[in-house]
Amino acid sequence: MLDASALQRLGIATASTALALAIGLVVVAAAGYDPATFLMDMFEGAFGDQNSIGRTLKFTTIFILVGVAVAIAFRAGVFNIGVQGQFVVGGFATVVSILRLAPLLPAGTVGGLALLVLGTAFGIVAGGLYAALPGVLKAYGGANEIITTIMLNFIAVGIVGYLVEGPLRGEGNRAPNTARIPEYVQLPAVAFDSPDFSLVGLAVALVVVAIVSVVMIRTRFGYDMVTSGHQEAAATFSGVDAGRTIVSTMAFSGMVAGVAGAVFAIMIQGYYSDPGGVATYGFDAIAVSLLAANNPLGVVPAALLFGGLDSAGTHIGINSDVPPQLIDGVVGLVVLFVATPELFRMAARRTGLGGERR
Repeated sequence: MLDASALQRLGIATASTALALAIGLVVVAAAGYDPATFLMDMFEGAFGDQNSIGRTLKFTTIFILVGVAVAIAFRAGVFNIGVQGQFVVGGFATVVSILRLAPLLPAGTVGGLALLVLGTAFGIVAGGLYAALPGVLKAYGGANEIITTIMLNFIAVGIVGYLVEGPLRGEGNRAPNTARIPEYVQLPAVAFDSPDFSLVGLAVALVVVAIVSVVMIRTRFGYDMVTSGHQEAAATFSGVDAGRTIVSTMAFSGMVAGVAGAVFAIMIQGYYSDPGGVATYGFDAIAVSLLAANNPLGVVPAALLFGGLDSAGTHIGINSDVPPQLIDGVVGLVVLFVATPELFRMAARRTGLGGERR
C-alpha cells in the first residue's frame, strides 16, 4: 500500500470516488429524495451544457493552480497548509497593483496587457514572500510549519479584510470591496461566453503545471527538493542545504498560489472583496493534491473532478429542492474517501513506517 504505483493509486482513487458517490446516493435516498434524479442533476450541473462546462472549467482552473501549489510542498515533504492565505495575499496584491498602476499606463489593449502581466507578477511575488515566511521559521527557528501556515491563513484574511473594509474600499461601495479594475484589464473570452471564465485562464493553469513538472523532474532544484523531503540525510550528505531548500520550496509553492490568486481576482472577481467570503480553494487544494498523489500532472484530472463537483453543487442548489447541506455532505464524502488513502500513506512515511523519519 505504501509503495503503490501511480496506476494502483489511480485505481484506488477511482474506486474511492465511486464508493463515496454510492454512499452519498444512499444518504440522499434516506433523506427522502430521488437518488437517480440527484445523480442526473449532478451530471447536468457539471457537463450538461456550455454554461455548465464553463462553470466546471472555471472551478477547475483555480483548483489546478492551488492543487499544484500544495503538491510542490507535499512532494518535498513540507506541509504547506497556508495556500489559502497565500492565495488571498496574491489576489489582493494583484488587484491593488493594477489599480495603482492603471493611471500610469495608457488605456486600451496594450495597457491592459501590461497591467495583466504586472499585476500577476505582483501576485506571484506577494504569494511567494508570504509562503517563505513560515519556511524561514521552520528552517532556522524549528517552528512547525503546519501551525505557522494555519496561523498565517487567519492573519491574511484578517489584514486583507480590514483593508478592503476600510482604507482600500472602493469609493461609493456599500460592500467591503476594492474598486473594480479597469474593463480593459481582463482575460479575453474564447469559446465560452462567460463573464467569469476564459480559456486563457485555463491555459495559464496548464502552462504552470508543465513548468512545475519540468522543474520538479528535470532540474537540480527539483531533485534537491524531493530528495530533501524523503531522504534528508542523503541530501545533506550530497551537499544540499536543507534549510535553504525548505525556504525555496515554500516560496515556490507560494508563488504558484499567488498565480491562483491573480487568476481568481482578474478572471472571476474583477475586484477584491472580503476574503472571509471567498471560497476555501486553498483548503480544498489539499484534497486535490492528495488525490493526485502530489503529482503536478495528476492534479489536472483531480481538479477536474473537484471542479465538476462544485459546479454540480451550484446547479443543484439553484435548480432543485435538495438542501445545500446534503449536497455539501455528498461532496464531503467524496473528498474524504479519495483523500484518506494518500493521507495515511503520507502519515506513515512521516512517522517512519514507510520511509525516513523527519
